[in-house]
Amino acid sequence: MRKLERRANICLLLAATLFIGILIFTWRFVTKGQEWASFYGNRQIYTNGEINRGTIYDRNGVMLLNCTKGGLIYPSDPSLRRATVHVVGDPKGNIATGAINMWKPQLIGYDLLNGTYDTTKDGSKIKLTIDSKANLAAYNTLGKRQGMVGVFNYKTGEIMAMVCTPAVDPKGTLPNSNSSEYFNTFLSGSMTPGSTFKTITAAAAIDNVDDIDSFEYTCSGVTYVNGSPIRCTNGQAHGHVDFEMALAKSCNGAFGEITRKIGASNMKEYVKKVGLTNSLNISGIKTAKGKFNFPADDPIKLSWAGIGQADDLVNPASMMVYMGSIANGGKAVNPYLIGASSFLKKVTGGDSLGKYLSEATADRLKSMMKNDVKVTYGESNFRGLDIYAKSGTAETGDGDPDAWFVGFIDDPKHPYAFVSWVRHGGTGFRVAGPVAYKTLIALVQNN
Repeated sequence: MRKLERRANICLLLAATLFIGILIFTWRFVTKGQEWASFYGNRQIYTNGEINRGTIYDRNGVMLLNCTKGGLIYPSDPSLRRATVHVVGDPKGNIATGAINMWKPQLIGYDLLNGTYDTTKDGSKIKLTIDSKANLAAYNTLGKRQGMVGVFNYKTGEIMAMVCTPAVDPKGTLPNSNSSEYFNTFLSGSMTPGSTFKTITAAAAIDNVDDIDSFEYTCSGVTYVNGSPIRCTNGQAHGHVDFEMALAKSCNGAFGEITRKIGASNMKEYVKKVGLTNSLNISGIKTAKGKFNFPADDPIKLSWAGIGQADDLVNPASMMVYMGSIANGGKAVNPYLIGASSFLKKVTGGDSLGKYLSEATADRLKSMMKNDVKVTYGESNFRGLDIYAKSGTAETGDGDPDAWFVGFIDDPKHPYAFVSWVRHGGTGFRVAGPVAYKTLIALVQNN
């Protein structure tokens, strides 16, 4: 009897082990099956190391890549290829954020029941959210400069344009794998934001400084705090400014004082509150996190951090989403890159990231950013667009300052928020502004 009992227990143990093993395999098959199927050793879907089926289109049906057994087919226009390569990807897979790398299973037509079996042998059609004409306009405006522009629909979350330069020609001679031309600055970069960061400091001031509406400051071009200078750009003296005009004139001295009024702990809270220290998940791509340091025991460093200098580093995609939240009554929407917006998203809004700002604070910032355009940038420079913006001139210590221009347009049919950046570009709105403007005009005309 005892032998039978032991044998029965052994059988039960083996059965239990087998059952658990089946559960583990099933779970891994469901969660990892697409990775197994798209492994490079699968000759059914690769020819000479390149995917041999699947097609990628932009939002309007323009073909951006056709994967065939005879090789990868890109558009005939080399500028269009370069303008979209950071979204589509290169033949060798060196662009980590490219569709060829990120959405391989969707491209090859993988599904849980049939695996990679495909009766047509053509794979699937992927529709991206970007507009290739707008990407091309952005690329041509950036020219040979190192830069970046990103635009998304702050209601639905669709990324309408995403361009980084310099960019490789996927049909040309590819540089070695560690070339900076493969780097997606918009998604993976983190840069000194310069005065664009004053929009975050302004939000924190609205919510935390009781007398901010009566704030006044007289700028002589340089302010000394504990014997150390805080200079405005080019030493420009802005004269008497209130809170609104301090943002419009981008007065460093005024915003240094405002930052000290806000305090280090509130500044730390606000960069978290508006998503700048988080990583976004954009259709499976994790963006870089921003980094900030607000020392409570060093008023000079605290002042410069509130101005957008010091140790401040911001990810462009996160800044773009923050701009969208200002336009959207404080509500932030998660960006995405695959698939056109559904009717439901257009009506109810995209996937929420929560409330970055109160509606009152967002409306106040929106009014101040419109004043920036009227007073400093000139509405005539942005004909055809109801634009709200903030420029930035970021001192990085390795040459001319980097130029930034961020903001949004108030247009129910085209609710777009944007961010543009040109390395060593100098003055923000004069250099990065036209990049954003020409991209937005192309989007409005084509959508």
